[in-house]
Parts: sequence; C-alpha cells; structure tokens
Amino acid sequence: MKTVLLAPLFVALLLSSPVVRAADQAAGAANPLVAIPSLDVKRYMGTWYEIAKFPNTFQKKCVGFTTATYSLREDGRVDVLNRCRLDDGSTDTAKGVARQLGGPTSPKLEVRFAPAVLSWLPMVWGDYWVIDLDPDYQLAAVSEPEREYLWILSRTPQVAPAAYNALLGRLAAQGLDLSRLQPTRQGQ
Repeated sequence: MKTVLLAPLFVALLLSSPVVRAADQAAGAANPLVAIPSLDVKRYMGTWYEIAKFPNTFQKKCVGFTTATYSLREDGRVDVLNRCRLDDGSTDTAKGVARQLGGPTSPKLEVRFAPAVLSWLPMVWGDYWVIDLDPDYQLAAVSEPEREYLWILSRTPQVAPAAYNALLGRLAAQGLDLSRLQPTRQGQ
C-alpha cells in the first residue's frame, strides 16, 4: 500500500494562493457557487464511492475503485481516508482531516492532507463544500468556490441513471463545466 501526501499538499497550497483565489473569485463573482443549506455531519459519515470527478493532479494515477471514508472524531473534526486502485493493482491511500467552517450544520468544510504540525498554515487547508445532497444522504456533489474541482459521490458503487442525470442538471445550473466530468470505474 502506498501513501501519497505531497500531491494533496501541493493542491492545498495552490488552492490557498491569494493570487489564484483573487483571480478566480473575480471571474466567478457574478454567479458564486452555492452550498446546500445545512449538513448533518453524523449522517454524512461513512464510506462514499466516487462516481465521477473533474480530473486533478493528485488523482492522476488512480484508475478507479475510488472511495472516501469519513469518521467523526471526538473533537468534532473528521478523519478522511481516500483510497483508489492504481494501474498495477495496488491501492493508494491519502489520510487527512477536515474541519467545519461556521456552525455545526455548515456544509462548508476545509480538508488538509499535510502533517498535523503544519495545520496552523492556512495554505494547507483546501475547501470542501457539499453543493448537492439528496435527502437520504445517498448521493452528493462536492466542489469549492472556484469550481476547479468536483466530485460526485454515492453510498453505492453505481447510481440510478435518473438520479444521476437530475444531479447533473442541478450542477450545470450552478455553473459547473460538466464537459470536464470523468466517470470513475467502480466495477470489476
């Protein structure tokens, strides 16, 4: 099993760059991304299967079978364990921690994959906004204010086409460029 910590750190540094954030916020100021109204963090915990994503540098070696497992800690933060299969059949993992921004039902979180000793640096935290979630907590979409990243997550490895297409319609209405969306292999 391989553990990769530098790629997520690089992404967090890039996302936190004031110059990048200022340029992206100016471009998207007319139509800001909207998170869901509230999140029951306890219900959100558990394993989620990645159904599709925008391509990104820190997952470029993943060939599929990608999951994210969230566990609530006693201090209110969330342990994050991301897994994917590599081309050689091995599993890649990334361990991180997330914290909520705002109150206990805020759908806006920040996540870091850098070592805890660096957690005081704002640049190691990346935005994790839940922007769509069905009432049963079975299908979710996660992005960040600049819309550079998007993950569609499900409690099951496959999603009913009607539910998936309805979600895509809501994401398009939020201004996400769905032409960038790549399906994630979850089957045999």
